[in-house]
Amino acid sequence: MKKLKNILVGIIGIIYFVFVIINTILMLNINKYGVTQFDDMTLVAIKSEISSNNYIKGDLVVVRKPKFENIQVGDELFIYKIKKDGSPVIDLGIVGEIHEKDESLSFENGASYEMDYVIGGSEKVYHEIGKYFSIIQSQWGFLFIILVPSFLIFVYELYAIIVEVKYGKPDAKK
Repeated sequence: MKKLKNILVGIIGIIYFVFVIINTILMLNINKYGVTQFDDMTLVAIKSEISSNNYIKGDLVVVRKPKFENIQVGDELFIYKIKKDGSPVIDLGIVGEIHEKDESLSFENGASYEMDYVIGGSEKVYHEIGKYFSIIQSQWGFLFIILVPSFLIFVYELYAIIVEVKYGKPDAKK
């Protein structure tokens, strides 16, 4: 029974360790707009209602940035929009006009954006995963999902070492 317990704890520990590594990689690849980005691929979590029937609150969208030459009128693109207070938000729009001279585009609603602010078009949508992704990548999520358990594991291991040094190995007495 003790062997089964050790195997189970080991499996849970490995799963947790892999989760921590993946989350760390995701957080190390956060760009200046606060979004996880790998080269031309960006992970966009839909955090509020959006003006599209393709995405709902809670979706995680994998977005690929197109080359300027490949953008066409009618494409649905995600962009970074900077609010008056300087904080970035993600918006979605349909390309209405392409301005080749200055490599920018305008949406059908009239808003114009330079290519630096274009995130790209949707590659794949994962429904309901965006909620969990947002929680995991938040400061509080990182604290309670990564740091607190890691600290508790560290304290437990430290306690186990102190007990072993002070009283000897528990199985040695049998």
